[in-house]
Amino acid sequence: MTKFRLLLALPVFFISNLFSQVNTQLNSAEIIQQLKKLNTVGSVLYVAAHPDDENTRLLGYLANEKKLKTGYLSLTRGDGGQNLIGKEQGELLGLIRTQELLAARRTDGAEQFFTRANDFGYSKNPEETFTFWNKDSILADVVLTIRKFKPDIIICRFPTTGEGGHGHHTASALLAVEAFDAVADPKKFPDQLKTLEVWQAKRIYWNTFNFGGTNTTAPNQIKIDVGVYNPLLGKGYGEIAAESRSMHKSQGFGSAKQRGSNLEYFKLLKGDSVKNDIFEGINTSWTRLKGTEKVQKAIEDCIKKFNASSPENSVPELVSIYKQLQALDEKDANLKYWKKQKLKDTETLLLGCSGLWLEAFASDYIGIPGQDANVTVQIVNRNKNEVKLNKVNYLQSDTITALTLKANELYTFKRKEKISATSYSNPYWLNEKHDVGIYTVNDRSLIGKPENDVAQKIIFDINILDLNLKIGRDLVYKYTDPVKGEIYRPFEVLPPVTVNISEKVFVFSDSNPKTVLLTVKANQNNFEGTLQLKASAGWNIVIKDPNIKLKNKNDEVVLEATIMANSNAVSGKLDASVISNGNSYNKSIKRIEYDHIPYQFILSDAEAGIVNIDLKKTGTNIGYIAGAGDDVPAALKQIGYNVTMLTDELLLNEDLSKYNAIVTGVRAYNTNDRLQIHYTKLMDYVKNGGNLIVQYNTNNRIGPVKANIGPYPFTISRDRVTDEKAEIKFINEKHSALNFPNQITAKDFDGWIQERGIYFATEIDKQYETIFSIADPGEKASDGSLIIAKSGKGNFVYTGLVFFRELPAGIPGAYRLFVNLLSLPQNK
Repeated sequence: MTKFRLLLALPVFFISNLFSQVNTQLNSAEIIQQLKKLNTVGSVLYVAAHPDDENTRLLGYLANEKKLKTGYLSLTRGDGGQNLIGKEQGELLGLIRTQELLAARRTDGAEQFFTRANDFGYSKNPEETFTFWNKDSILADVVLTIRKFKPDIIICRFPTTGEGGHGHHTASALLAVEAFDAVADPKKFPDQLKTLEVWQAKRIYWNTFNFGGTNTTAPNQIKIDVGVYNPLLGKGYGEIAAESRSMHKSQGFGSAKQRGSNLEYFKLLKGDSVKNDIFEGINTSWTRLKGTEKVQKAIEDCIKKFNASSPENSVPELVSIYKQLQALDEKDANLKYWKKQKLKDTETLLLGCSGLWLEAFASDYIGIPGQDANVTVQIVNRNKNEVKLNKVNYLQSDTITALTLKANELYTFKRKEKISATSYSNPYWLNEKHDVGIYTVNDRSLIGKPENDVAQKIIFDINILDLNLKIGRDLVYKYTDPVKGEIYRPFEVLPPVTVNISEKVFVFSDSNPKTVLLTVKANQNNFEGTLQLKASAGWNIVIKDPNIKLKNKNDEVVLEATIMANSNAVSGKLDASVISNGNSYNKSIKRIEYDHIPYQFILSDAEAGIVNIDLKKTGTNIGYIAGAGDDVPAALKQIGYNVTMLTDELLLNEDLSKYNAIVTGVRAYNTNDRLQIHYTKLMDYVKNGGNLIVQYNTNNRIGPVKANIGPYPFTISRDRVTDEKAEIKFINEKHSALNFPNQITAKDFDGWIQERGIYFATEIDKQYETIFSIADPGEKASDGSLIIAKSGKGNFVYTGLVFFRELPAGIPGAYRLFVNLLSLPQNK
């Protein structure tokens, strides 16, 4: 990897927290569980590098069995990982994985935090990692999170000594250990101390492991059996862990539920040494805080008296507990911290025991700044305690009701409210352009948060008995799906119009014009405007009809333009905007929908790459066998190929000789069991003169190869080259892959992004020819990035070179080399 400043405006993501959208109505078992947690005053922070690094079994045990305030600090959002469920890469994948982590935390009961570090892809050591992350900046974020969270114990998933493999893993441990001391030092990041205090955790541990062929556990390490059963939850922590871990669907981490005893091991990294328990000598009861004896006694009494059949009977006691918490002295910073936490927890318990349901939803999921939205507010008191609704604070106005709620009667209030937002729904970590290794966050109060606080919120001013509470509810949209039932989705603040360009990149290899399709969609009624397009120097653009007139909200029109490269055309970008009433709107929108995470959308600048390439090609017809998902077919269409997606039916019944080449998508042999059935036919296709190009596959637990691949044996390894500027040595210069129809030189590897290649071939049969030798700096070179074998009249290719990243990014040399692979000449 190499550091660079992003030149284009980054996509803007809107993320919704499903947990905050929908009322969290507790059942009686959950209420007693939370009451016991209310009587526990202790916390633990787990630290690792990525989504899915966390030990979900341990998190669930600490949060639910030990009743501790438990957090997971993932340094990154996982942007650089692979995606087993779709085509999203980079920040899009980071968005999905952020939501998968939040779904996991809702399952195991822990909280979620992040730093500004961006997952720039695989790193082989922490030294490389810190050249991208800016160690001091990410250390500041780790210190900030610890000072905010005040953990008694910190636990690292990985060691500082490299057994965790990935450079990010080791870096996360190094940062955690350094932060352990830095949080207590007032000279470290003193600006944080304007609103926070120094803190000292008692100990920091490494949660040692035995997986991936590496056993780092030892008999002399502290052990905890986390495989116990929780009768209130009706599950053991091995079962909860599997449910939590299975939320990481984009990484293929569906897990089997484990039952019975299961030991976790801990090695002390810093702090005072103990023998039996990581919390040995740490008081996690209210007695650690002065003046809280009455609070502890009140909670203990509430637990003893709790009636699962009549949770409302506990409301008077909870009101008393809330008032006692309010009265606690705030001079002591630690007491002030726990007072705030426990007031929030007690409020949740009060609502749960009262059976109180409060909700606010809009009649549409789209709102425009300055325009009206129809808002419905509902409240129902489903138990017997006295509840008064004093007033409702809407988006721009208040309504005084002074209403005593009748038992189990649903009250509904409707009104029009103006959307006050001056900006569109943006995630805070992508509001500014950023380096490849770290996000730019100007509002320091947001650092650490998993997502934005919802801007559009309704406040219910209520009294439960004589206790006044102000309960916030996010404004959401809900509807009924005929299959899925009631569905919630976030309320979106959007521009009046969006414009989407049909392709990410337009690639030109001659002077022939290309058609550009632009979809303009109205987010309001009666929208009129004019489309404008701008391009880099040397491009001619003609818009067929730029005028836009859309009568109804959600109406859209597809406009057509042609673009042609002059002889002096400079590769750059095409910008689109819509002018209306003197305002310019230049956002495109992409929606991302998966059942396991909330609805999301992406706002980004309406732009596309335009690339002028010196490219020669042969043949016209390409067959493509889909894998886990990539945009290579669209890229091939850009340079004039006719691409047919080869379904199982076509592979069974069609004469494949019509295709000049057949390409398999990334991880096709991991995801498609049927390729074993088609192996013989594909090999016959090659023998009869076809070219079969297989893009990378994995060969591990998550992605085992499910079929034979080539005509001769080879093994798929974990070898990779992560430095996208790593030198490429040509070791077979006369091979046609480097000479026909395009002459490949070292310049064709300029500008590659993220990495050179992954999952290279090893144990290669002598029938294969190797083309390149590549290595990360200071490492042994690999010859397995591209292997080619003649078989009959045709050719078989396996490549770990990351064409799936480079082609959609418009990298000229990647196109030239890939065309050569498609064009390998028949053998005599």
